[in-house]
Amino acid sequence: MTDRERLNRILSFQEVDRIPNYELGCWGQTIERWHSEGLPRDVVYWNWFEGEPFFHLAKRGFACIDTHMVPPFEYAVIEETERYLIARNSEGIVTKALKEGTVRGTRMSMDQYISFPVQDKKSFYEIKKRYNPFSPVRYPLWWDQWVKIWEDRDYPLCLLSNGALGLYSRLREWVGTENLSYLFYDDPALVEEMIEFNTEFLLNLVEKALKEVQFDYFNFFEDLAGKGGPLISPQIFKKFFVPYYKKIIGRFTKAGIKHFWLDSDGDVEVLIPLMIEAGITCLWPLEQASGMDPVKLRKKYGNTIALAGGIDKREIAKDKKAIEKELYSKISPLLDKGGYIPHLDHTFPPEIPYRNFLYYLEVKEKLLSGK
Repeated sequence: MTDRERLNRILSFQEVDRIPNYELGCWGQTIERWHSEGLPRDVVYWNWFEGEPFFHLAKRGFACIDTHMVPPFEYAVIEETERYLIARNSEGIVTKALKEGTVRGTRMSMDQYISFPVQDKKSFYEIKKRYNPFSPVRYPLWWDQWVKIWEDRDYPLCLLSNGALGLYSRLREWVGTENLSYLFYDDPALVEEMIEFNTEFLLNLVEKALKEVQFDYFNFFEDLAGKGGPLISPQIFKKFFVPYYKKIIGRFTKAGIKHFWLDSDGDVEVLIPLMIEAGITCLWPLEQASGMDPVKLRKKYGNTIALAGGIDKREIAKDKKAIEKELYSKISPLLDKGGYIPHLDHTFPPEIPYRNFLYYLEVKEKLLSGK
């Protein structure tokens, strides 16, 4: 059975010879720790979404079409001290970032968001000019060659890169979380206009790709919840987002795409029925600190939605006994039911020793193979 067949079958709740072995990646701090604990510096690619031979992670492909601003904002340093950096990034967002502890571009804490490119309708109309879906530079230079390579692939292929675009997340990038929360009530017409624009941008952007390539899945990158629940109510989600998910998924389904993932940290359980209604077929990464237990979710929602993730990174940081308990408690009950791809509930943090990671992989691989 090929990697492509495994993914399509497991997401369709069908029998497989073994469950795909996926992981998301590591913090920069984790990489440096593992090197200090014995991992050679010249054997790992670190782009784990596309697979990793050294750790036996399965291969996936991504059609990396540019969904961001073209042209981007020019990067600008506004203020810099020994402790922090205030700068405007390519998306026009101004952030304040702690410099201490940064490794390989990974900061030890989230940046503080200061301002965003959209404050009102006028500024929204200005940034719309940066989202021409027909700009030729949005497609890779060697796109035609990639199309030929993908024709004979034996691995699954995702339309766009993993974190390329979402409906909620794109608005958050433009406006900011707090401002957007008010905007749903203060100017709902503008919110709907932004969502509609984003939807049409996406559909126009990928039309060429849909005609030339057979994709296996698409991922909505959203991150629309925290530990206490979603950042928007079910009513807001249903009113503003469900119709546009349906529109996008409808077009992609006609093009032969079968699986539609939604990526969100936090507790999104109250939104799951609406996600299913919208056409989402797989939810991930099931953050355990937020109570998104895959075993409980499967009991509640059955085969109506596939799941991925759900392995508690905090448990993997402990010891062999904790690692075994975590993996057996999550994987064993769902092993024969299909529709579940177990992996860490986010990237590997620096609290996890290299020896723990290796033991985690050893036990996990045995379980994925049904041993």
